[in-house]
Amino acid sequence: MMKLVLAALLGAAFTMPAAAQTAPAATAPATTAPAATPAPAAAEDDADDDAPAATPTAAPAAAASVQHHDFGPSGIMVRSNREDLAPLTLASGKPVAEAEYLLKSGGYYRIRIKADGSQELALSGGDFFRAVWVNEVIVNDIEIRPMGVHSIEFDAAGEAEISFVAIVPGRYTLSVPGSSGATQQAVFTIQ
Repeated sequence: MMKLVLAALLGAAFTMPAAAQTAPAATAPATTAPAATPAPAAAEDDADDDAPAATPTAAPAAAASVQHHDFGPSGIMVRSNREDLAPLTLASGKPVAEAEYLLKSGGYYRIRIKADGSQELALSGGDFFRAVWVNEVIVNDIEIRPMGVHSIEFDAAGEAEISFVAIVPGRYTLSVPGSSGATQQAVFTIQ
C-alpha cells in the first residue's frame, strides 16, 4: 500500500509543469497580458546591417516568472557592440594602413578593404585569420560566412568588408604577398 501512495505522489510531482514548481504562489488572480506581436522576418537584427534595429514589444506577464541564467556575453554580435575600424587600402605604391590597430579580445569589429584597381593585389594573413572568428565577408552586397580565410585578392577595383570577433591575444599582420616594406602591411594587436 505504501508503494502505491509513494508512486501516486511521485507521479503527481512529475506531471506538474516546471514553471509551477519554481513560480511563487500568486495571491491575486492572474490577468492575461496581450501577446507580443512578433516582428516581421525582414526586421530581424542583422549584425552587419546599417538599418536601425526594431523596437521590441512588451513581453507577456508570464515571462516575468521565468528564471534566466547568465551564460556569458550573448550580446557580443549586436550592432551597438560593433566597432568600425579605419579602412585598409590596396593601391600600387600606397600604404595599406594608416596606423596599427589595437583590438580587445572578445571585441566585435568591422573593417573595409578598398582596392583602386591600379594593380592586382592581395592581403594575406593566415595567422591573423586564425586568431579571429570571421562572422562574414561582404563583396558587392554578397554576404559570405566562411569557415576560414587565408587571403583576399583583388583583380580589379572593388571593396570588401569583413566583420569579425577578435579572439587570441597577440600581434598579427595582414600583408601584401611578396612585399617586404612596412607600409605594405596592416598590424593588428589583440589584447
